[in-house]
Amino acid sequence: MLLITGCKKNASATIDNQPTDSISYAYYNWTSFVMGSDLSLNNQLLNCGATFKDSGIIKDPFVILKNHGNNCIRVRLWNNPSWIATYNNGHLYSDLADVEKTIKRAKDLGMSVNLDLHFSDTWADPAHQDIPNKWAGLTISTLKDSIYKFTSYVLKDLASKNLTPEMIQIGNETNQGMLWPIGKVVNNDFTSFGQLLQSAIKAVRDFSLTSSIKPLIILHVAQFQNADYFMDGIINKAGVTDFDILGISHYTDYTTLTKMSEVGNAISSLRLKYNKKVMIVETSYPFTTQNADKYPNITTKGFDNYSISSDGQLQYLKDLTQQVINGGGSGIMYWAADWISSSYQDAWGTGSSWDNNTLFDFGGNALPALDFMRNKYTF
Repeated sequence: MLLITGCKKNASATIDNQPTDSISYAYYNWTSFVMGSDLSLNNQLLNCGATFKDSGIIKDPFVILKNHGNNCIRVRLWNNPSWIATYNNGHLYSDLADVEKTIKRAKDLGMSVNLDLHFSDTWADPAHQDIPNKWAGLTISTLKDSIYKFTSYVLKDLASKNLTPEMIQIGNETNQGMLWPIGKVVNNDFTSFGQLLQSAIKAVRDFSLTSSIKPLIILHVAQFQNADYFMDGIINKAGVTDFDILGISHYTDYTTLTKMSEVGNAISSLRLKYNKKVMIVETSYPFTTQNADKYPNITTKGFDNYSISSDGQLQYLKDLTQQVINGGGSGIMYWAADWISSSYQDAWGTGSSWDNNTLFDFGGNALPALDFMRNKYTF
């Protein structure tokens, strides 16, 4: 379907970077503990009329997040997301030009960046790891070369503009591999997946040889119950050891954990067993069961004894973060903290499928849960 009334071409937002209260709150450097948010959609959302407010004042959402303790912005890169143009009057998002805008906005405010390479033209997750159209039909040897060159090109382009990310994810929720069918894990065979990972990792390490910023490499699995299988597969079966962080998606709708205390135990176990840093790179919690629009919401489930409310959302995130710290984890990132309803449209709906899980209410007002990032934690 074609979007009849598209989003505006240029995003605009009032910048207001006023100092915040350092007595009541704590502010963390990303090198000691990552307090992050995935804002991959933000340029598009602003172009589609979304506005964000803190204490009733419209502000740049990056500034709002920074003022509330956010120290890292996560952003995804798709290879050639031409399909998005159909819904946005010919404009692209999640391509390299869009990613550059997001990274610049983050770095201009002194925040670090986690660049998430999906190695796909569209969403990549445990059920979908579609190979980019341009790479379809390649042999594994040619595909390895393509991955190396693509990763190198992206990093060199960003470096030329002083936009080198501090962290880089090789794939997104790659439970069963990536770049299917070549890199799909079948019958527990991680061989091809491992070879593809190695090519991307080598590109990052080669880039780092001459870069002042040497991106930390994250490999990413969805849900704690899959993490041990994933790590055993890539390390012990495929021999992939040269990475820095195990990134985990943790969502209440999909986890098999039943108690908050299990999070810290799971992180500690993974850290000790595999000698890698562990970070939650995607999470969320609903503040309501309501829907702001006709786009069906994806996740609606609560957890343990936490209520689905603005207070419940804040308490859940504070307790979750403390559990990450208790387990020796290195950080936490909130997915699509900003995906409030607007004229945004994609292949599945108009508005937002995440509006009940954002850190802003249906009117774009900052929710109390934003302050989980500047809470005073026990380390």
